[in-house]
Amino acid sequence: MNVALQQKEKLQGVIREALLRAQSRGELSLPEIPEIGLEIPRDTSHGDFASNIALVTAKKAKKSPRDVAAIIVGNMEAEGFIEDVQIAGPGFINFFLSNEWLYEILKVIEAQGLAYGNCSHGQGEKILLEFVSANPVGPLNVVNARAAAVGDTLARLFRAVGYTVGTEFYVNDAGNQADIFARSLEARYQQIDNPNYPFPTEGYPGDYVKTLALRLKEEHPNLLELEWDERIAFCKKWGTDQMVEWQKADLANYDVHFDLWFRERELHAAGALEEVIAEFDKKGYLYTNEDALWFRSTDFGDDKDRVIIKSDKTYTYVTADIAYHYDKLKRGYTKLINIWGPDHHGYIGRMKAAIQALGYPADSLEVLILQYVALLRDGQQVKMSKRAGEFITMQDLVDEVGKDAARFFFLIRSPESHLDFDLDLAVEQSNENPVFYVQYAHARISSIMRQAEEAGVTIPTAADVSLECLKEESEIALMKKMAELPEEILIAAVQREPHRIARYALDLASLFHSFYTHCHVLGEQEDVRDARLVLAKCVQIVLKKILHVLGIDAPDQM
Repeated sequence: MNVALQQKEKLQGVIREALLRAQSRGELSLPEIPEIGLEIPRDTSHGDFASNIALVTAKKAKKSPRDVAAIIVGNMEAEGFIEDVQIAGPGFINFFLSNEWLYEILKVIEAQGLAYGNCSHGQGEKILLEFVSANPVGPLNVVNARAAAVGDTLARLFRAVGYTVGTEFYVNDAGNQADIFARSLEARYQQIDNPNYPFPTEGYPGDYVKTLALRLKEEHPNLLELEWDERIAFCKKWGTDQMVEWQKADLANYDVHFDLWFRERELHAAGALEEVIAEFDKKGYLYTNEDALWFRSTDFGDDKDRVIIKSDKTYTYVTADIAYHYDKLKRGYTKLINIWGPDHHGYIGRMKAAIQALGYPADSLEVLILQYVALLRDGQQVKMSKRAGEFITMQDLVDEVGKDAARFFFLIRSPESHLDFDLDLAVEQSNENPVFYVQYAHARISSIMRQAEEAGVTIPTAADVSLECLKEESEIALMKKMAELPEEILIAAVQREPHRIARYALDLASLFHSFYTHCHVLGEQEDVRDARLVLAKCVQIVLKKILHVLGIDAPDQM
C-alpha cells in the first residue's frame, strides 16, 4: 500500500470536485478537466503537497493563475485530512495535511518490512539487462566496476517495481582481442624457459599474463609439443576461461552475480551468425560490394551501411553482435537494456537498425551510456595505463576502499556524468564520507535498540503506541521522507536513475542524524519513548531496504 499515493489521489479528487463545482456555478469555463499535477515540495513551508493546476488552466479559463487558484480553493469542501490550503507565488496551491497519514506510513513500513517501496508497475514484463561485458583478456578495471554497480542496482530496482529481470555478461571470447591475448599468454609461457623469446608488440604486458603462464605451465607442461595453431587455440580457450573465472570471482566479491555468462564462441559454434545472415538475405537487406557482404542498415536509420562479411570472408564484430541480440529476443525478452561506455555510442544506430530488420521494434533495444571514471588521490588524478600493464583493477579498488564505498561512490552520480572518485574520502571514517554517513545512521539505530533491550524495554509495535506523540519538526520530516520511498524507487527504475536512491539514502540519513541530535529516545517519558522507538525502527527498515537496493551492507555496529 502506497500511503503517499493514496493521499495524492484523494487530493486530486478534492481538486477535481472543486473544478467541477466552479464550472457548474459559472465561475470557471474549461473545455475539459486536465490531469491534475501534485508533487511533494522540497521546502516543507510549502506544505505536504503542491499543485500547479491553476497555472495549467489559467490560459483556457481566461483568468490569471492566482484568480483561478482562488476559485478552486473557494469551491473546496471541508475535508478532515486537510488542515490548511494556501495560495502561493504565481498561483500554486499548497496543501497542509493532518499527521494521520504519516502515522499510517509507519504502520505500513512495519507490516511490509523490506518489501516497503515495492510495486507491480512492471507487471512481469521481461527485461534483459546486459552490463560490464568486458573482454576476457584481463582483470576488470574501475570503469567495469562502475558499470557493475550501476547495472546491478538497476536490476534490483527493476525487480522491486515488478519487472522480470535477467542479467547477462557477454563474453567476447572469439574476437581479435582474444587472439592477441592468446599470443601474449603463449609468449609468456615460452619465456619461462626462454627469456629471450619475443613478446608480441601489440600484446598484453600486464603481470597477470605471467601469472597465468606459470599456472598454464604447471597444468600443461607439454604444451609446446602442439603445433603453433593448435597451441594458440588452446591458449585462447584456456586463457579466456581462466579470465572469466577471475572476473566472476571479482564480481562476486563486489556482490554482483549474473544469471548468465553468454559465450560468443558458442554463438559461432551454433551457427547463429549464419542464421542471422540468412534472415537478412531472405528479406533482401544484403548486397555485395568490393567482395564484401553488406547490410542495408541505412534502410532503418543508420548513418551508413555495415559490412557483415569482409572480403577475406571473415565476420565483422557487428555480425556477432547482431546474432547475439537476435538470440536475446528469441528468448522472449521484450526489452533489451545494454550499459555501454562512451566509446560505443556509435554502435547504437547499427544495432537498432538490425533489430528492426529482424522484425522487432526499435525501442526493443535501449542503450545507457556510462561515462568514464577518474581516480583521485591527494587531489591528483591517478594514472591508469592499460597498454603499459599498470592499470588499477576493480579488485585493487575494492581492496583499498571496500565494496560498500566503491559501490556508493559510483552510484552517487548519474551514469551519464563523468565521475571523479576521491580515494582518500572513500576510506574516511567521518560524516564527510557519504557511505559512512548512511551506514552510521543504520548502526546508530541498532545501538538504540540494543540499549533499549539492555534497559528491559520491549520494542513496541506501531499499533501499541501513541503515534500522536510524534509531532516535532524532525520527526515529521523523517516520516515525510519515508513516505516518498515508493515513488522514488519507481522513478529511479523507470527513468534509469539509480543515483536517486543513493541521494535518497543520504537525505534520509541526514534527517535521522538531525532527529538524533534534537530528540532523545530512551530518556523520555514512556509514551514518547515508545513512539520514537517505532519511528527509529521504521527508519532502520527503510535504510536497510535502500542499502540493499544499492548492494551495500547495513551494519549494526561501526
